[in-house]
Amino acid sequence: MTSNDIEIVVDDPTAPAEDSPPVASQRSVDAGTMVVLMGFALVMAYDNYRTGNSWASDGPQPGYFPFYLSVILFLASAYGFITSFVGKQAVAEAASAFVTRDQFRRVMLVFLPTVAFCAATQWLGLYVASFLLIALFMIFVGKIAVWKSVLTGLIFAGFSFWLFEIEFDVIMPKGPLEALFGY
Repeated sequence: MTSNDIEIVVDDPTAPAEDSPPVASQRSVDAGTMVVLMGFALVMAYDNYRTGNSWASDGPQPGYFPFYLSVILFLASAYGFITSFVGKQAVAEAASAFVTRDQFRRVMLVFLPTVAFCAATQWLGLYVASFLLIALFMIFVGKIAVWKSVLTGLIFAGFSFWLFEIEFDVIMPKGPLEALFGY
């Protein structure tokens, strides 16, 4: 066997299980996306109709091109919605999983802390919220030692504070800790 024929396989111990039950099928996600796009297209069409979607003596009114783009978007989304329920591919998509329970859990492990970070930024400020996000994410998701996680969070938040507040004088959301130090 030559060195070009060697294949190295590394298994991910945290990879989702193969037999994890599906949370949503490909068809349901496709259909749901098409419904959302059709709703968006209807809102845009109404708004552009309201602002004027015809040709005036001096050229097109403000909603002329966006109105017709929203009509095209609606028709394309309606076509996608219909094709998600008819045809050979629709049968295959109905049986195929878009996301499994284990995959969904892994996505939520990132999504929920990010939402909490956005909410915490309003009250704690960007730097304290960043410290908490990084440190807690490293501890609970990355399974990294607490002292390394806290140190990394402090270094990142401190460097970000120095860079944005002191060096570049950029206004960032600040909380009570920064107010305590006069910022």
